[in-house]
Amino acid sequence: MTRWRRWLAGLLALPCAALALFLLAAWIGSSLPRNPDWTEPAEGVTIMVETNGIHTGIVMPVISPVKDWRATFPSAGLPRADGQLPTHVAIGWGEKEVFLSTPTWSDLKPATALRIALRGGEGLVRVGHYVRPAPSEYHRPLTLRPAEYARLVERVEAALPPLAPGETRVTYDSFEEGARNYDATGRYTLANTCNQWVGDTLAHAGIAMGRWTPLAGGVMKWVPEPAAPGQPASGATAGKASS
Repeated sequence: MTRWRRWLAGLLALPCAALALFLLAAWIGSSLPRNPDWTEPAEGVTIMVETNGIHTGIVMPVISPVKDWRATFPSAGLPRADGQLPTHVAIGWGEKEVFLSTPTWSDLKPATALRIALRGGEGLVRVGHYVRPAPSEYHRPLTLRPAEYARLVERVEAALPPLAPGETRVTYDSFEEGARNYDATGRYTLANTCNQWVGDTLAHAGIAMGRWTPLAGGVMKWVPEPAAPGQPASGATAGKASS
């Protein structure tokens, strides 16, 4: 009986050890810099990096001298439920089944979580539609040079499957009010998460970012929290985002 108890205790300890190793690797990987010499310009295109504590996304103006997102996401040119036209789109990439069938994290089925952990899943892009989002600890602004923003746009568009002439993008309803889901390329895994996609996209633009950012905190620690009037910018713990 004692031998069986030891065997069972060892078996139960394996997931805890695996989680601890994952968290340690994520902390180390997100601390290794890419583009460490990047500096924010005084002028350019201002974006935001948003977080709800678990998931991160990139908020961009619908229209800028570099890109008009209405050409890529038709929903960006349509009035919201409140009748206002979006000024910004919030782009996030993630696992398709989770985006389409999981309203809240409490609705995540154990079988789905296990399947993602073992085999991953298809990618999906979720597009939120904002009107003049205010900077906060959950929506942190960054200004990019036009060439940097062009590379950011290039990376976001690379996450979308190509269209044949005359073809329009398939969209899906979203549990997030006012958002739309679009088919995407790539495969979601524990090594290539929604937050890794954001980190890779920002790094592709040339922005300072960690090398492996599977968790939201690993992305947000590279993005300064907006300063209060008269105060310097500082880092902060990520929290819940609003749309």
